[in-house]
Amino acid sequence: MQPVIIDRVRIFDGESMTGPGSVEFADGVITRVVTDPAPRPPASAEVIDGTGMTLLPGLIDAHTHVYGVESNLELALAFGVTTELDMFMGPPEATRALCELAAERADLADLRSAGLLASAPGGHPGVGMPDLPTVAGPEQADAFVAARQAEGAHFIKIMLDDGVNHGMSLPSLAPATVTALADAARRRSLLSVAHVSAMWSARLALDSGVDILTHLPLEAPLDEAFVRRAADGGRVVIPTLAILELSAPQSSPATGVGRSWADDPRIADHLPDHARAAIAEGREGLCVEHPVPEHRFGHALSSVARLHRAGVPVLAGTDANHRPGRACPVVHGASLHAELALLVEAGLTPAQALTAATSAPAAHFGLGDRGVIAPGRRADLVLVAGDPTEDITATRSIEAVWRGGVRFDREAHRKRVAS
Repeated sequence: MQPVIIDRVRIFDGESMTGPGSVEFADGVITRVVTDPAPRPPASAEVIDGTGMTLLPGLIDAHTHVYGVESNLELALAFGVTTELDMFMGPPEATRALCELAAERADLADLRSAGLLASAPGGHPGVGMPDLPTVAGPEQADAFVAARQAEGAHFIKIMLDDGVNHGMSLPSLAPATVTALADAARRRSLLSVAHVSAMWSARLALDSGVDILTHLPLEAPLDEAFVRRAADGGRVVIPTLAILELSAPQSSPATGVGRSWADDPRIADHLPDHARAAIAEGREGLCVEHPVPEHRFGHALSSVARLHRAGVPVLAGTDANHRPGRACPVVHGASLHAELALLVEAGLTPAQALTAATSAPAAHFGLGDRGVIAPGRRADLVLVAGDPTEDITATRSIEAVWRGGVRFDREAHRKRVAS
């Protein structure tokens, strides 16, 4: 494969900005990163002038639902998301097949998945999915985790939800069962990730030793005692602000990004019509379908600020669960750019938000081959106009995307979308 050199470019390496400099990659791997003055490039190399641009590691969305839809992974890649972490998908054979396909195809985002999640009998979401395996008590936890690992799950997702946010009253996993699931995952070197639907479930996840919490309560901010325990316990949080903003009924016009962000031509030009319509008006797949007066998006923003100040790692994840025919307004790829803006609104610097979408999820999910720009790492790269460490919305100004060193044809994708 012909070497590629991106020259005279600012380099955000996953943690900080350097350069201007030069990044060289070949055969899918970064081979050299230098700052000015760069050596003369070999005659065989393709040289791209990066003047005025910034090179980022490929973005990682730490919470999605792909639903087995290949086009979701293509859409993600079009917006610079080179890896998706899927939090619930089945059946297992189809999940494994899609993960294997995504590993081979340079025109799709790479994929890791929890496969089938753990939930209580008759609980959410199994009440509407009678074939979904459930966990009735702690004595079943080890077998459940072993079965998911045998199916190829990359981590274990645990559903802590009593259905109230969806207008139901459903059983949820007992505390002893949640602890047993987290312990069983740890024995098998698998991360445990808990869906927390409210304050009670966030506390349960913390008490039970779950590694990563995804979502945040909307009825109140996390208190300082909770935040201290999370920090002391080495917990990680994926807030999913993009979906929480659209789920909360009382977002002030002065906060958040709303739905109009997708009118930005840098986003809109690469969205299929069904995705654009879902962002504008869709209500499916949200975290809350039956809100209460206490639900406020500002509570989630406050929680992120407190977690971040306390040193709790915050990862960028959207809970994208749109697909053709499902009008969820959180769409693959594009919504991560909204998530980045919301993390900055919550108090992270733009550079910290970028870390939350690159090196941090790679580190915490054991993806040691990606997430940073350094020799020996995968050439998953995004070239953007401007400086997103000064203006986070510059991540939308994508000039080029490479997955495993192969350039994604964004113009061909745009034409397909337009037609």
